Amino acid sequence: MRKIEFLDTSLRDGEQTPGVNFSIKEKVAIAKQLEKWGISAIEAGFPAASPDSFEAVKQIAETLTKTSVTGLARAVKSDIDAAYDALKNAKYPQIHVFIATSPVHMQYKLKKTPDEVIASITEHVAYARSLVEIVEFSPEDATRTEKAFLLKAVQTAVDAGATYINIPDTVGYTTPSEYYETFKFLIENVTSDRDIIFSPHCHDDLGMATANTLAAIKGGAGRVEGTINGIGERAGNVALEEVAVALKIREDYYQATSDIVLNETFATSELVSRFSGIPVPKNKAVIGGNAFAHESGIHQDGVLKNPETYEIITPELVGVKKNSLPLGKLSGRHAFVTKLQDLGFDEVTEDDMKELFSKFKVLADKKHEITDADIRALVAGTTVENPEGFQFDNMVISSNDDGTQTVTISLKNEGHEVIETTANGSGSVEATFNAIDQFFNQSVKLDSYNIIAITEGIDAQAEVHVTVENNDTGTIFNANGLDFDVLRASAIAYANANTLVQRENAGIITRKISEKANPED
Repeated sequence: MRKIEFLDTSLRDGEQTPGVNFSIKEKVAIAKQLEKWGISAIEAGFPAASPDSFEAVKQIAETLTKTSVTGLARAVKSDIDAAYDALKNAKYPQIHVFIATSPVHMQYKLKKTPDEVIASITEHVAYARSLVEIVEFSPEDATRTEKAFLLKAVQTAVDAGATYINIPDTVGYTTPSEYYETFKFLIENVTSDRDIIFSPHCHDDLGMATANTLAAIKGGAGRVEGTINGIGERAGNVALEEVAVALKIREDYYQATSDIVLNETFATSELVSRFSGIPVPKNKAVIGGNAFAHESGIHQDGVLKNPETYEIITPELVGVKKNSLPLGKLSGRHAFVTKLQDLGFDEVTEDDMKELFSKFKVLADKKHEITDADIRALVAGTTVENPEGFQFDNMVISSNDDGTQTVTISLKNEGHEVIETTANGSGSVEATFNAIDQFFNQSVKLDSYNIIAITEGIDAQAEVHVTVENNDTGTIFNANGLDFDVLRASAIAYANANTLVQRENAGIITRKISEKANPED
């Protein structure tokens, strides 16, 4: 039975999702969870893109002990140098070099002839190989590249020292049968005196990313690339959790397995969802809220008699389980620490523990029983740091005779300095956001506002997701807020979003070089 490697690119390709801006701290936390999930390699970023991207790759490279860390680089020596500098302290460094090979990309983006592209592959793959042992090469837009030229480009990269060959479906164009044939063709025709591992990288523009990825495995791929929850630009990437579970459930068909620790799947998905500000749809395969819900009476009857009648994936398989140790207002620190360990939060520091236990006690005063989802939300529900150090502190709401609402927002920094702003609105949410706008005094447009209950019941914690646009730059930012009270959660989310805008305006969040740009532009 073949062992399929998994490369996660949530921190690179996933961050290209409009509105997603992971902080370095969040990226490191996600990388550590991905390592726990069993990922064999993490594409930690595009180091040449910005100082933040470089530093994130560097910190992840210095943190992980079992997982390979990869940096993306265009076929440009300065990109490769940046990737090497960020990765040089990694235990298992890899550099991923790419250049476009489809006629439309070569003509209109690169403005290069096919011969010039081949020469660039030789030069830059060989240069990357002189710096690190493992080099991956991708012919961008491979599925719209003429087959003979695709083979020539891949063979050139292998001859120059590439070990991994990624065949990206950059615009989500291919079909499962076509992709299968592409992998069979390349694997049968590329020659080398060493093992070459081929991998798919699928986008979901036509809704076939998972099917295409599994077809590539059937066609001989030894590694898959994708993101958690399928995040990514446009319609997103293949959702790795879907591929991992499909390999497990249909092991008989694919004759392949992986090192993915499936019972860490839900925790991994939830962490990426919270930090990205993108909620998981209820009907999402494998980890959606309805994945194990059976509303039909016939289905319910069958599941009660034998779960296998309608349930091919058990909740326990992906880490969804009932509370083995319910917590409440009388639970002490020991029970809380035990619960954190049970949920896999083994690396919480003593300082973090003090803050988390304090938040837990506040929540326990308001909820009869604390669920696993509540605990995960407490651990992941960090606020965003702003340049002045101010964070949401409190709010006071009052109703006016004309039906409007007045809200006073308090923000406090680490020096206990408090600033209050007051504003009116036709409703309490509008008044809250108007008061926060007064504090930040910047041009922001609210694009979306969503409320999700962390658990069921009237006492559920509220998770609010907002998307805002910086009117001065056009940049989109996602942010979220978590609290027992919906309005407080709304205030936290909107303050966090404004903080991201503030960080961009202050130059703390820097403009990135686009990996899609022609290196000569």
